[in-house]
Amino acid sequence: MIRPLALALGLRYTRAKRRTGFISFISAASILGIAIGVTALITTIAVMTGFQEEYRARMLSMVAHATISGVGEAMPDWHEAVRVAHADRRVLGAAPFVTREAMLQGNSQQGAILLGVLPEREGEVDTVLAGKLLAGKLSDLMPGRFHVILGKDLADSLGVGVGDKVNVLVAEGNVTPIGFVPRSKAFTVVGEFSAGFADYDQKLAVIDMADAQKLLRMGDGVSGVRLKLADLWQAGAVAQDLARRLGGLYAVRDWTHDNVNMFIALRTEKTMMFLILVLIVGVAAFNLLSSLVMIVTDKQADIAILRTLGLRPGAIMRVFMIQGSVIGALGVALGVAGGVALTINLDRIVGLIERITGIEVMPADVYYISGLPTRLEWTDVATIATVALAMCFIATLYPAWRASRVQPAEALRYE
Repeated sequence: MIRPLALALGLRYTRAKRRTGFISFISAASILGIAIGVTALITTIAVMTGFQEEYRARMLSMVAHATISGVGEAMPDWHEAVRVAHADRRVLGAAPFVTREAMLQGNSQQGAILLGVLPEREGEVDTVLAGKLLAGKLSDLMPGRFHVILGKDLADSLGVGVGDKVNVLVAEGNVTPIGFVPRSKAFTVVGEFSAGFADYDQKLAVIDMADAQKLLRMGDGVSGVRLKLADLWQAGAVAQDLARRLGGLYAVRDWTHDNVNMFIALRTEKTMMFLILVLIVGVAAFNLLSSLVMIVTDKQADIAILRTLGLRPGAIMRVFMIQGSVIGALGVALGVAGGVALTINLDRIVGLIERITGIEVMPADVYYISGLPTRLEWTDVATIATVALAMCFIATLYPAWRASRVQPAEALRYE
């Protein structure tokens, strides 16, 4: 009978009486504090997970899963690299490319990344760019026509649109009696794209590979070969295998190596934010401890009577541990429900705030992507709930121990 009695008393003490209204208010404040902390933690972690996933998805929609490049500036025998890559069943597509930094001149000047591609092969490695085009199409990039497709933000910065001319200047050039003269060529804008990723919308200019080779005087050489894999998470293993097959004249890099610092930073930021926000739950758990100490003080006479009736100190501990655990569980349950509901409806809430205030919450030029992405991982929710419940349970130990130490004679002396 001891365990059911401890459970019944713990639940009984959770409900307020009229004369203990203040203590009940403190308990309600503890529940509310725990709920707010858990809600904030779930929502923040969901936003950071969504930001990380969205960043990776948008980046990988524009870059290769792996890249084969030559030892020097140009890779002359790119056909052999494509042949070896296609021999691997894990490789879905391979396409050569030429890339170089350049200065673009329209109505203003802007630095950009020049990317030369083969439009007929681009679908093998980048099926997303065609879907991101706002104007024009990839087939408009024809050899010898010197056409260019610009990122939307880059076109806006240059003050140009479809049909306008932009002058492309590269660092290579000629030394003349008046000094160094960079090589330049006029290109016609035939399209614009919007990848939803600031690094590309603001900096990328796509041209035909033959035009890039002619501008850079590379002959038949290319900067490298981009690969699309069946499983992007196997990029490291595929890169190692291809590097071994191709030999020392080629270097193979995968997307994880090229962007490792960014993903480490995002993962570290998420971890640190989790630890910081756990402190909110810790403060609420400390408030729970305080409220339980007050309850134990208020219930000393009841505890003394229970002790005289034969209830052991261990059972007294369980009474108040159950009471504190119930308060903590209620707070965690409300916090989980609130966090999940807030995460699911966060886009609507942010949109409402933006319409009311006229302020963009997530400007693309600052956060690389537009909008506020969220991704609710149930493993994160379970981890947060478990940590919160553990902290609440730990907070019950001292008040429960203190209740078990109450001496009946001293507690009833003045009753």
